[in-house]
Amino acid sequence: MKIHFITSEEIARSLEKKGLYPVGKKMTEISTFEVEQELEKNSLVDRVECYKTPSDKICVEIYQRIPILRVMNQKNDYFIDNQGAIMPHNTKCVSHLIIVTGNVEKSFATNELYNFGVFLHNNPFWEAQIEQINVLNNQEVELVPRVGDHIIHLGKLDEFEDKLERLKYFYIKGLNSVGWNKYKRINLEYTNQIICTKR
Repeated sequence: MKIHFITSEEIARSLEKKGLYPVGKKMTEISTFEVEQELEKNSLVDRVECYKTPSDKICVEIYQRIPILRVMNQKNDYFIDNQGAIMPHNTKCVSHLIIVTGNVEKSFATNELYNFGVFLHNNPFWEAQIEQINVLNNQEVELVPRVGDHIIHLGKLDEFEDKLERLKYFYIKGLNSVGWNKYKRINLEYTNQIICTKR
């Protein structure tokens, strides 16, 4: 699904405001560099390419930032983009992103949490399965899945790929047999172990 944070009308207004809107101007009066510079000031834009074609047209290609996680807690509401940068919350974002709650420091969000988010974003199974990430005071992580009524205690984010591989195996071999709601907590914190707490 393509997310459009910025409309062509907003782009036109932004350029008109600075006297850079190219419509009605001679080609020699148009600075593609200034158009790029102005549009790249927008915090939702990753990069802009503006150029003149041999047929005397102006092309503007805008590459928007791609959010992968949404951080929502008492202090903040923002996105982490696919480059690990903080992106302001935008009400136009209607995509279904994984929500991050709890004690989320921005340095943790843009480093460890970003790496974890990229893994989830690039893995269709986990992106579909994980609905929420809750960060505890000690930077340990709990996950809330979309399927099943349990909490997944991941612990620290070190070796998260191994932990999720164990969980996937447990889902396939264990929960498919005993039922998805048998346990209230699945703990993956310890190496080569899965500790489950029954309801």
